[in-house]
Amino acid sequence: MGGVGIWQIVIVAVVIVLLFGRGKISDLMGDVAKGIKSFKSGMAEDDSASTGTSSDAQVIDHEPGEAVVSESAKSDNKANAS
Repeated sequence: MGGVGIWQIVIVAVVIVLLFGRGKISDLMGDVAKGIKSFKSGMAEDDSASTGTSSDAQVIDHEPGEAVVSESAKSDNKANAS
């Protein structure tokens, strides 16, 4: 008692097909498929746009208290020492 059996599922499925018809259900599934494709293409465009701008960012990795000197500052120091 309280469980959903195979016969209840079959009856509900038959009622849905009778109410909406096979044509409307297939149209609905086609619209869902188009929506999924649109979502995936939008995500792919978003990923390609975000990877293009992430190359401009610089990651600085150093220990706290450690002096960080840029490459241009090193070359300036070498030029001043000469």
